[in-house]
Amino acid sequence: MRKDTSKPRVLAIANQKGGVGKTTTAINLGTALASIGERVLAIDLDPQGNASTGLGVPKSIEARTPSTLEVLLGEATIAQAEQPTTIERMHVVPANIDLMAVERDPNTRQSRNFALRDALQAHAVACERDERDTPTYVLIDCPPSLNVLTLNALCAADAVIVPLQCEFFALEGLSLLVDTIEQVRDHLNPNLTVQGVILTMHDGRQVLTQQVEEDVRAFLGKKVYSNTIPRNVTISEAPSHGLPVLVYDMHCKGSQAYIAVAKELIRRERGLEAA
Repeated sequence: MRKDTSKPRVLAIANQKGGVGKTTTAINLGTALASIGERVLAIDLDPQGNASTGLGVPKSIEARTPSTLEVLLGEATIAQAEQPTTIERMHVVPANIDLMAVERDPNTRQSRNFALRDALQAHAVACERDERDTPTYVLIDCPPSLNVLTLNALCAADAVIVPLQCEFFALEGLSLLVDTIEQVRDHLNPNLTVQGVILTMHDGRQVLTQQVEEDVRAFLGKKVYSNTIPRNVTISEAPSHGLPVLVYDMHCKGSQAYIAVAKELIRRERGLEAA
């Protein structure tokens, strides 16, 4: 468990491509962290609301209000918007389709890049003032694009975790995301780093997978996690039951892979604390 809990460690789970495992990674890494005693807050920043669904929040607008939209607009605090999940020590701020309004509003696009950062800072202050437990980890599930919502996440985050599907254009997309992170670091969030890249939908029998993995490791070196997430049907089934795969079927290959990745994440985080 982290020693300094006065400030949460904020990790954005980001990739501008869809279907690469961002939401699944956010849900299952959060579950793993909570299982070892961390207090985890998941922020659903995708208008599709898949992280909310995967953590058991009903799909109705009523069940997801207040949401991340109200938090970003300053109409609700994180404490007012967060909901408990079936995972002990894990809460979620849900999202619904109305979150798309943030991207459409030109005033929001120009003036509210730091809305999530400010809300998280206010939440930490309020928790300390009211003697409530502050989350030790905040995991932000980003939408599949480099838009104002993702920019909010990058401005609020300490570091970025990049799930990367083993496909032909993976490295091209990764280069674009790394460039965006560097621009955010130069102009908006100087402390932002890449915490790591997690290879998803990995099939070591395929030549393409082997080539993509080799290229990504050559490009980013130790930033790429040693453990990978395989293609696994159970990972896809779990969200329909409103459960992380680690809860749905702990013994399947997908769960075991996420447990290994979570252990590696914890080792990386503890290494940062010792530095």
